[in-house]
Amino acid sequence: MQDNLFNIPAVAYLGWLIPLFFGAGFVISYNIEKRRLGNGLWFSLFFYSFLTLLAMTILGTSNRWLIVISLVLFVLLLLLIGVVFTLQAFLLLWNAWIVWKRESHTLANMLTLFLGIAILVAPFVVRATTLYLPVPVATALNLFPSLVIFYVLFWFYNYLTMLFIYQFNRPRYKQDYLIVLGAGLLNGDQVSPLLGQRIDRALTFYRKQLIKTGRAPVIIFSGGQGGDETVPEGVAMRQYALDRGLPVDHALAEDRSKTTYENMIFSKKIIDERGPQQPRVTFVTNGYHTFRAGMIAKQAGLKANGIGAHTAKFFLPNAILREYIAIFVGNKRWHAVAMGLMLLLTIGLTVAEYY
Repeated sequence: MQDNLFNIPAVAYLGWLIPLFFGAGFVISYNIEKRRLGNGLWFSLFFYSFLTLLAMTILGTSNRWLIVISLVLFVLLLLLIGVVFTLQAFLLLWNAWIVWKRESHTLANMLTLFLGIAILVAPFVVRATTLYLPVPVATALNLFPSLVIFYVLFWFYNYLTMLFIYQFNRPRYKQDYLIVLGAGLLNGDQVSPLLGQRIDRALTFYRKQLIKTGRAPVIIFSGGQGGDETVPEGVAMRQYALDRGLPVDHALAEDRSKTTYENMIFSKKIIDERGPQQPRVTFVTNGYHTFRAGMIAKQAGLKANGIGAHTAKFFLPNAILREYIAIFVGNKRWHAVAMGLMLLLTIGLTVAEYY
């Protein structure tokens, strides 16, 4: 039976139950716990099923102009993705050059360099194994890395999805505590621009809450003293905020932590000692770090989500790769099992094909 208004089969409308189901699953799961990677799977299932049903609905309308416009937009999107994919190695190397000029030459700041080189070299490695190794060996050596790369990229895409969605976290202006996560100091005792952005973001939230509710949160500046620092980061951060007008009785320094996990654990201890019994807590860091920091807060037993400060765009590729590697390594047992199964699959397929 046809729907006379849009000339679409009435049964086609039932297909919209699929994205509605996945969308509801995402909303429920995200509202229960924002700091969960599995939420990205729910969102992706919703997003791509929605696009599929939208395309089917548009084609079913038989509206020539609507179909043409939609196809043009779709083709342009594919072309954009194709260009980025084709130039990805050069874009990564370009970013590596910018980072090399502006940042310290540490291993963590050269991830885009290594990745760009790997992408350029990979086709030559595949070609060499095909030419100089026995066919079964070459097949196995090419198939297993391909499966691993697909697996790593799948979870990387899922992580990017959640990182993007998490940036829309907007805590209400009724927080009891704000925790500002530390970063390295300059010259041993000076707040760096990156760390200053975190503190400024917390101060902005503090002032907005004070204006809206008349009730100010206490800010905990969390960071211990590194080997090349003359004062703890928490102390330097607190002084930075005091110099910008934060009242003394609303500023606390946590000065023992060396890692993000310890930031959360030691800050939670301060909160538990001060009360209230069920405090509302938000942490502040840079945007690229918010989602992983939220996962760490969960591990520390701290019920807190984060808000992010601005980060220079050229710094983001390395920072995001670093965050993903940390999350991936944090679940190394599960990933090791998955890769072991992929190895067994590779061996099985190779034996079945050639023996």
